[in-house]
Amino acid sequence: MTTTASPTPSVSGKPATITEHELAEVERANATGLQPIVFVHGLWLLPSSWDRWAKLFEDAGYVALTPGWPDDPETVDEANAKPEVFAHKTVGQVADHYDKIIRTLRRKPGIIGHSFGGLLVQILAGRGLAAATVAIDPAPFQGVLPLPFSALKSAWPVLGNPANRNRAIPLTYEQFRYGFANAVSEAEAHELYATFAVPASGAPLFQAATANLNPWTEAKVDTENAERGPLLIINGEKDNTVPWAIAHASFKRQERNKGITEIVEIPNRGHALVVDSGWRAVADKAFAFIKRFVS
Repeated sequence: MTTTASPTPSVSGKPATITEHELAEVERANATGLQPIVFVHGLWLLPSSWDRWAKLFEDAGYVALTPGWPDDPETVDEANAKPEVFAHKTVGQVADHYDKIIRTLRRKPGIIGHSFGGLLVQILAGRGLAAATVAIDPAPFQGVLPLPFSALKSAWPVLGNPANRNRAIPLTYEQFRYGFANAVSEAEAHELYATFAVPASGAPLFQAATANLNPWTEAKVDTENAERGPLLIINGEKDNTVPWAIAHASFKRQERNKGITEIVEIPNRGHALVVDSGWRAVADKAFAFIKRFVS
């Protein structure tokens, strides 16, 4: 049986519904009594992008949970066949969804997120829901000011048309190659695109792009909460989507917290660093940080 969580206020105004699969993961975590680790994916990926990471942590004695965003399909093929299910998902709605899942766990989890998942885990940590947090190439939040050209170019397939805010947008191979897979070979880039790439909601990119202009934005993080817990930001040196300037600016905002705040740059890695052939080196960095604080 899972514990009963207090009702979670919805930032987005829409209910966050836990799926049967996610409920089963929570019940398993609570039944084992092991330390849970929650993985949060970003745009253009599915929870299955964490499968190898989940096994690594499970083999080390943790229990892994890989919840999806609301309405995430089970497979890449299904996602590409029904792209409309991704539309309209906002930062607030997705954060509330993970919030609700975490509050049903009996132990405060370690949380690991990539890209917009990296933003989401910082939001969740700011709500005091994390024992330790790893944000990998995290999307920017309110107060993070740099906007390098490569980041704008990576986001332009969505931001270039205001109507995309309400749509689900796939990336072409060329767009994926630039935004995700620029630091791997052409052959591996094609493999990653075929294996992992799915459409994504346009809304979060517009929210991040306007976060510093909107006092009520959902793309904001409570960086000063004393219950935030330890935080590590990991950045790929060659990431076009979230270059060092953005990751470091996020770190400087988070460094105001009294908790431990660290940042590390992984040489010669792009935005696909959690799924490409070098994923294990990144996972080892995240694992070492989590293990320092969560056992």
